[in-house]
Formats: sequence, C-alpha cells, structure tokens
Amino acid sequence: MKYRRLGATGLQVSEIGFGAWGIGGVANGAIGYGPTDDEESKRALRRAYDLGVNFYDTSGLYGYGHSEHLIGEVLKDVRDKVIITTKVGFLDAAGSQDFSPKHISQSLEASLKRLQTDYVDLYQLHSPSIDAVGQDDGILSALRSLEQKGSVRAIGISVRSPDDGLIAINRFGFSCIQINFNLVDQRALSDGLFDLCGQRNVGVIVRTPLCFGLLTGRYSSVSKFGPGDHRNSWSSAQMARWANAGPLFAAALTEKEGQNPAQLALRFCLSYPTVSTVIPGMLTKEEVEENVLASQMGPFSEQELRKLEQIYQEKTFFVGKD
Repeated sequence: MKYRRLGATGLQVSEIGFGAWGIGGVANGAIGYGPTDDEESKRALRRAYDLGVNFYDTSGLYGYGHSEHLIGEVLKDVRDKVIITTKVGFLDAAGSQDFSPKHISQSLEASLKRLQTDYVDLYQLHSPSIDAVGQDDGILSALRSLEQKGSVRAIGISVRSPDDGLIAINRFGFSCIQINFNLVDQRALSDGLFDLCGQRNVGVIVRTPLCFGLLTGRYSSVSKFGPGDHRNSWSSAQMARWANAGPLFAAALTEKEGQNPAQLALRFCLSYPTVSTVIPGMLTKEEVEENVLASQMGPFSEQELRKLEQIYQEKTFFVGKD
C-alpha cells in the first residue's frame, strides 16, 4: 500500500481508503447498498487493515450508527494505527439535515461512543448547502472548538459538487474536502478544483470512484437491486449510461492486461497527485483485496490520462445533459 499526505492536516493516509456506507446495511431502516452480513463486514474491515488500509470513512447516517459501531468493534485494538473520519449533518435518508452547533457536538459524542474512541482524526460536514455554511458562523466555530478540545484532530467538508468545493476553500478556508470524482464525473478537473487544491495544499478525498459500483463491470443496464439499495432511485437510462461507460474507457488504453475494470477506475483517480485517497465502498474481503491492488499498480502515464479525459469531454454520461 502507498500513502499520501491529506493536505495540510498532517495525516498520512492510504491511497485506498475504506468507504463504509455500505457496511451500515439497512439497520434501523437505513438506505445504502441493501442488506449486509455483519460477519462479512467485519472480515472486510480487518482484511483492509491487514493489507495496509489505514483510512476509514463513515458517518452517523450509515446504518444510523451501525457502520460506526462495526468500525469501533473491529479496529479498537489498532486505534492508534488507523485514521477514522466521520461526518455530521444528515438526520435521515430523506435528506433532513441539522448543522446547528448543538447537534454538531452531540453527534460527535454519539459517534465517539459507537467508534469506541475519544477522538476522530477528521470530522466532516456531510454535504451541507454551501450557502448555509456561510449564513451561520456557528457551524465553523463549533467545528474549530472541537478541534481545540482535541476530540477532533482535523476538520473538513464533504461537498455536494466540485463547484461547492471551490467555495469551501476560497470562502471558508477548509483544508480538506471530499468530492465525487471518477471516469464518468471529471468535473473537479474541468472547474479548476484540483488545481486550486494543489495550490492551497488541500487534502482531497475522492468518493464514488467506482460510480456506485457501475464501473466495476459487474452490472448492466438491466441489473436489479434489492430493497434498501439507493441505486433503485436512478432511472434505467442513467444506469445504462454508467454501466456501459467502462468498456469505452478500457478500449482507449494501450495497457489492457493485468487489471480489471474496478482497478482501472481506481488507478484513474489515483493518477492525479492532488488526490489524497479514494474511498470505494467495500462489502467483502474479496472486494478489499481487489481494490488494494490498484495502489500497487501505480498511476497511468500522461498520455493514457489524456485519452481518458478526452473520452469524458467527447461523451455525455449524465442523462438529460445531451
């Protein structure tokens, strides 16, 4: 496993992180990637640690605390060797949010109990309206107060869009952001966010590097998902566009052997030095083992990257954007 700096936070994080939304399952009526097996989730978490993954990204929303509970149980004996980040803001899967200073503090206290620790390495606002952050000075003050107390080592923000990321850095001074970025969503390149992050030494956590699993080659336009799977909310046309995208990118590469579609997608994200870590969702130890190999494979060449960027520029991967 290779490691990178998480911007100016002082944290060193594994290139492949553990996206822990999925392991929250459908506990307490949550929405994620459908029902999960807790024992398998525990095996996946421990296998990740054994293979050098030190970055674990969760939220109180994931399984309404169940994801945090599993991480706390599995990793409590190696707490000082891992980087745990959780998020605050979402109250339910319907999108209700609360970023009041009181809730920020109370949510952290509940997360710490579930995680069986007295601090988190990174505490992130969970996809707030960027305007709301600017309208309430108490939000940033509450985060900084927790940082000063030592219950949070660093603060960050998971933004709704790359454009919001620009505002989070320029207006509010965040030194760590989490964004969507993958082969079919390269907005962070086109809007200048990556350039800005490089200039300001901002840590970049890439979520959805596999586009909800649709860049793994395991799904098609007719794939069906079970109850409690958020992918049921996407139109069949959108799902088909994403599921069919992988072969387009793979065909453009000169280097075709020795990697599967998931590894190709992860390597693409990691080919940009601005990216600190990618956090694919991983439900089984086999998925962990597959994804970790992408770090060992290294980045694509500049020539290969330009080909992958050109496909994105020439094609449309979002329905309704033609």
